[in-house]
Amino acid sequence: MARILVADDDAHIRQLVVLYMKKEGYEVRDVANGEEALVVMDKDHMDLAVIDIMMPEMDGWELCKEIRSRGDMPILMITAKGEAEDRVKGFQLGTDDYVVKPFDPTELVLRVKALLKRYRVATSQQVVFGDTIIDGERNEIRVKGEVIQLPLKEFELLFKLGGYPGQIFTRAQLIEQIWGLDYEGYDRTVDVHIKRLRQRLEGRTEDIWISTVRGLGYRLEAKGE
Repeated sequence: MARILVADDDAHIRQLVVLYMKKEGYEVRDVANGEEALVVMDKDHMDLAVIDIMMPEMDGWELCKEIRSRGDMPILMITAKGEAEDRVKGFQLGTDDYVVKPFDPTELVLRVKALLKRYRVATSQQVVFGDTIIDGERNEIRVKGEVIQLPLKEFELLFKLGGYPGQIFTRAQLIEQIWGLDYEGYDRTVDVHIKRLRQRLEGRTEDIWISTVRGLGYRLEAKGE
């Protein structure tokens, strides 16, 4: 299930948002400012950020810029300000959606769901890109009906990347989420598995490919995205 990051210095707002997000089955981390939000993002992969503009330490504008510099994660801003210039600035910095306090929590949930769908964050066991299906139930990939069998770890890597197209994953994040926190093996394991994945997919699908983001990690690209 999707992981939601909530950053707001108002404890009551955080509690309200967390309550409604958890009712939908989402995993939620809540923090009081932008700096704490970045600490969470450094430790855990998050799928969507709900952030307030006016926060101490690091405000929503700076946090939005930091998030955008790290990848293509959906961002929804919550603020007490409703002026048009604030909305414009938010969108220029990369905000995907914008709600003004006081807000209807049910509407917020619907907006979060819409953003997750737009970004194609995986909430099921199948991820589809054109004629390519990554099937988490069968641990296989199918291209126009042809089955491509992958070793388990390679498949888990592809399914993880495919669930968040365009999102950058660091090597450390992939090691933690695929091999586990107690993994003590070869530190270039991710690179080796990515290389093998590319070789297996080359010439068999044009719908997806894995890109290297120099100095950061890897992300899955999809045709037409």
